Amino acid sequence: MVECINKKKNLELCTCSYNGCSNHAVCCECLRSHWKNRELPACLFPAEIEKTYDRSLANFIRVWSKEVLF
Repeated sequence: MVECINKKKNLELCTCSYNGCSNHAVCCECLRSHWKNRELPACLFPAEIEKTYDRSLANFIRVWSKEVLF
């Protein structure tokens, strides 16, 4: 794989708490990897929810619908 030209910048912003991820701070690969499992990447979840590692679409909708409603 070609090195991501934005990796250094992405590392400053990446909120993923899973240190063993080979796609850490390589956003396009991260999204592709999660989406094939019908999940979303860590950066789309609030920090306290991201740490549960439940990156499912159902969890995303549940979390953000509560945020919008309340």
